[in-house]
Amino acid sequence: MRRKTQSGLTLIELIVAFTILLLLSGMAVPMARSKVRREKERDLRWALREMRTAIDRYKDASDRGELGPVKADSNGYPESLEVLVDGVKLANKVDQKIRFLRRLPKDPFTRNTDWGKRSVQDDPKSNSWGGQNVFDVFSKTMEKAADGTPYSEW
Repeated sequence: MRRKTQSGLTLIELIVAFTILLLLSGMAVPMARSKVRREKERDLRWALREMRTAIDRYKDASDRGELGPVKADSNGYPESLEVLVDGVKLANKVDQKIRFLRRLPKDPFTRNTDWGKRSVQDDPKSNSWGGQNVFDVFSKTMEKAADGTPYSEW
């Protein structure tokens, strides 16, 4: 029997409370991990879309002749991703540049701006860059999405 002046929890009450706390935290950790993964996937999609749009805008400007003569092996695509950031002088314009990206986005999985590149001459599934031009970009991470597809194929 308890005395009226004593207060506190019994050992059984403590064990039950800790068990409930353990179960709740055990369910929260996987949910937090999946939320972080979904955010990284969203950021990866955004970064890839941003760079691919910039590459397409460069190609369109090159096809219209706004960037001057096209180099033979480039097919009108940029030579590197840095060209999109640094800008290109417009043809028939004095000291006027056009930039296609403000900065290279970071890969959310590798946490750097080193992206995999493919040129027009490369195999579409290739992970090596021929160096002629930049036709497409991909993540260099070896991780896979929940459906089993590698992020490098997005």
